[in-house]
Amino acid sequence: QVLLVESGGRLVQAGASLRLSCAASGRTFSNYAMGWFRQAPGKEREFVAAISGFGRTVTDADSVKGRFTISRDDAKKVLYLQMNSLKPDDTAVYYCAGYSGIYYTGNPLYWGQGTQVTVSS
Repeated sequence: QVLLVESGGRLVQAGASLRLSCAASGRTFSNYAMGWFRQAPGKEREFVAAISGFGRTVTDADSVKGRFTISRDDAKKVLYLQMNSLKPDDTAVYYCAGYSGIYYTGNPLYWGQGTQVTVSS
C-alpha cells in the first residue's frame, strides 16, 4: 500500500518562503513520477508541479513558475516543494501525488491527505 504524508504547511505572510515535504512509503520511490496539486476554497484541485522518476525532468504551472521548485530525495523517499515569494492567491490545501509510471502522464494514482498553506496579505 502506497502512503503519502505531507507536512510543512502553515500560516505565513505574503512574500515569505515555505517548504513542503511529502514522505512516501509502500513502493520503490525513485521509479515513479511525483507531483504537487492544490485546492483553494471553492475551486477545483489544480496542478502545481511534477517531477519524473529519478528527477530527470520537471514541469510546473505558469502560476508558480519562477517561484516554486519541486525536488526529490530518492534516498530518503521524500518529495519537496520549495515555495518562495508567496502570495495570498497561493492559499490552498496542497496535496502530494504519486503517478503510475516514471513520467507524469495521466492522473496520479495516489494522494496524500493534504497540508494547509495560508498566505496573509
